[in-house]
Amino acid sequence: MRGRDMAMLIRRAERADAAAIAAIILPVIRDGATYTLDPGMSEAEAVAHWLGDDRETFVAVEDGAILGTYYIKPNQAGGGSHVCNCGYMTAAAATGRGIAARMCEHSLRHARDCGYRAMQFNFVVGTNERAIRLWQRMGFAILARLPGAFRLPDGRFVDALVMYQTL
Repeated sequence: MRGRDMAMLIRRAERADAAAIAAIILPVIRDGATYTLDPGMSEAEAVAHWLGDDRETFVAVEDGAILGTYYIKPNQAGGGSHVCNCGYMTAAAATGRGIAARMCEHSLRHARDCGYRAMQFNFVVGTNERAIRLWQRMGFAILARLPGAFRLPDGRFVDALVMYQTL
């Protein structure tokens, strides 16, 4: 492990992290190219969603700066609650440094510790090739392709993928 990697820690998010989380998630939401969230949602709505009571939210911190964030939650209620779902975002300035991979590794360990039996990504936008390659490298299989299920900001319709890993 490189020295710089060892300095990164992943911890539970706190309400005091809201501004740093907003700085990461708002540009991604506003861009509208990878998440099914309303690009016009307010900062308060975005933060409330990301830190919702129905999920656990974590942050990746290095040298006191929050560089990424993810949440984990049951994918479904009742009989489907043994499968979890996660969402990950990395600060634009930290892209390409392995932060998403570290958060995914953490989420897989945490999911196992919580008793989840699988992790499912319901809607990976097909043009998000970097994420698809990462998720496959992390052991996720593409189970389904949803033709034309996502509308990009330019109006084009692209496929979305359902990805899954048994824990």
